[in-house]
Amino acid sequence: MDYSNKRRDTPVYTVDAPGTLLPFLLAHVKGSRNNVKSLLSRRLVAVDGVPVSRFDTPLLPGQQVSILPSSAPKADALPFPLLYEDEHLIVVNKPAKLLSVANDKEKVRTAYHMVTDYVKARRVDDRIFVLHRLDRDTSGVLMFARDAQTKELFQSKWNEMVTRRGYLAVVEGVPKPDRDTIRSYLVETDTHLSFSGAPGKGAKEAITSYEVKKAGGGYALLDISIETGRKNQIRVHMKEKGCPVAGDKQYGARTNPIGRLCLHASELSFIHPATGEQVTFKAKMPRDFNRVFR
Repeated sequence: MDYSNKRRDTPVYTVDAPGTLLPFLLAHVKGSRNNVKSLLSRRLVAVDGVPVSRFDTPLLPGQQVSILPSSAPKADALPFPLLYEDEHLIVVNKPAKLLSVANDKEKVRTAYHMVTDYVKARRVDDRIFVLHRLDRDTSGVLMFARDAQTKELFQSKWNEMVTRRGYLAVVEGVPKPDRDTIRSYLVETDTHLSFSGAPGKGAKEAITSYEVKKAGGGYALLDISIETGRKNQIRVHMKEKGCPVAGDKQYGARTNPIGRLCLHASELSFIHPATGEQVTFKAKMPRDFNRVFR
């Protein structure tokens, strides 16, 4: 679709030397590198009126590069925020109460299914691949691969490529000390609950670091970072610390102040498989977390 009839306030930049699109945008458009790449991934950059998405689009003197309004017509949309997209990866902000992938009871209403529909709306042969998961009641940053090679790279080198997985959690009580690292070996029961046990067969090491950001009214807000991605790792460690995540009845919480698990995947940092650069994506803390402290 041609967006040549742009609004008068659409920024337009004239190319004065040969080059490629990404360096040109970084030199002329305000904002971070990730923001500029997001404009490209959403096809909100046009060269001589034609929307483009490739970072290495060649530019010649005299051509005009414009930034399209975000209200420009789109052929598709996601029902939740898209944080980033390129030819290798898609990063979204998953809402609470939505499965990451299908289970025995739900096959369609999942983040995976919705992102698949999103990419297929533009090219029917496109696929996405699961790289990690969030619990149904956990909101926040969720990433998918756009190709099998990227998926295999992350699966084989996850600990090398992912440099931080950050969470925000509202817990019952205030853990002591205010900052700590919890290390244990998690074992899963036949009923799919996890608990800390002795090293051995079936036990997997789990490492969780936390820092208290604020407290009040019998609750504390924690900034959490995990070095391992074990099932229900944060929930188990907070329960065993005596401060279960609010709303987590399964792991000992007595209260449910916002009607769901008070756990949010706030940050994901990793080495981009194509550029080799470290990138970070953040999802703001849900507003209802603040209600707990009022």
